[in-house]
Amino acid sequence: MRTHVGFIGLGVMGTPMALNMARSGTPLLAWSRSSTKYDALRGVGAQVAELPDDVFSQCEVVMLMLANDRAIDDVLGRGTPNFRTRVTDHIIVNMSTTSAEYSQLLAAEIRANGGRYVEAPVSGSRKPAETGQLVVMLAGLPEDVEKVRVLVQPLCRESFLCGDVPRALTMKLAVNLFLITMVTGLTEATHFAERQGIDLALFASILNAGPMSSDVSRVKLDKLVAQDFSVQAAITDVLKNSRLVVEAARNAGVASPLMDICLALYGDAEMLGFGTDDMCAVVKAIEKRTDGHSQ
Repeated sequence: MRTHVGFIGLGVMGTPMALNMARSGTPLLAWSRSSTKYDALRGVGAQVAELPDDVFSQCEVVMLMLANDRAIDDVLGRGTPNFRTRVTDHIIVNMSTTSAEYSQLLAAEIRANGGRYVEAPVSGSRKPAETGQLVVMLAGLPEDVEKVRVLVQPLCRESFLCGDVPRALTMKLAVNLFLITMVTGLTEATHFAERQGIDLALFASILNAGPMSSDVSRVKLDKLVAQDFSVQAAITDVLKNSRLVVEAARNAGVASPLMDICLALYGDAEMLGFGTDDMCAVVKAIEKRTDGHSQ
């Protein structure tokens, strides 16, 4: 009898998401490829699996919040005999951000092996994940999507039906384009203000009082003023997401001039050693360009 919901992937986002599901009373069975943050999950009633196969054997619905395509393929055993066992008669929920092409191929392969597939990427970083204020985008067969929509309620302020696969991931990339360019623009503006000798606390107060202010801008401004780069959305993850947006734009013949420069900047920030820091650490790449121009 499969009575649990599976959750695989306990990183920066996955851990608070799993905690919120367990707190809501969802009978959760969790597993992670690398995390050791199991005590908190056990403390709110979740169970922890020793092996991924335990999750698939005990859960009809298995949610994946993993770093990339390779991690998803590894957990599902794609390309091995384990794949069929792990997906047959399961609803596999991909909450990660991948390319639309990858998701479409994965959906077809899961369905060919007797499983079902739902896209459920989320918009938001660690703080909204902790407070259950993510936005979830859903795509797949209507009956599967409705089942998953009920399960993700503890994670989000709102969920949206986007149609068939891969429409949720395409939507997520469009949302990410705005988020990444907005935060990068805010970072550049803060760098400009700082190099002009402007009082950054006053600068932040003016922005926060104005029409451009948002939950995201207020959080990121506080971090920039304090030079606090503790991770909410890591540079390496934003670089991956930037690359996905640019590649999708290229494939569709769509111009993406702002994302092109963002891709370069986040690549520079990662090469400077800030890959595990928050995305606002991209200011270090901007600073390097300023200092290069002044020499």
